[in-house]
Amino acid sequence: MSLLDSLKERARKLKRQTLVAYFAARDPRTPLLVRLLALLVAAYALSPIDLIPDFIPVLGYLDDLILVPLGVSLVVSLLPETVLTAARQRAEAAVDRPTSKVAALFIVAVWLLVLTVLVRWGMAALHR
Repeated sequence: MSLLDSLKERARKLKRQTLVAYFAARDPRTPLLVRLLALLVAAYALSPIDLIPDFIPVLGYLDDLILVPLGVSLVVSLLPETVLTAARQRAEAAVDRPTSKVAALFIVAVWLLVLTVLVRWGMAALHR
């Protein structure tokens, strides 16, 4: 297995574990403090805003490579076994769910159409 393949596999596992934290946070059986921690970890992992911006060489990605896996590991270790099992099943189903490029293109086209209509409407309103 090449280094690139290894990194891709690790990224997939981290994504799956982040989804586990997200689904566990939404489970009412999860204790409140663990739920809050899980939400914080999932939000940080999925957020485009980082503690250290990614454009800073080396350090920018270091927070993602250290903080997210540590946070996910902590959440997983604090979860009740029944919640962890259910969250893993939901995460596995979500990861395996097929994606449709046609549907994505359709959604982008609809948003572009809406944006075009709004811009034209705004321009017409300015010229009155």
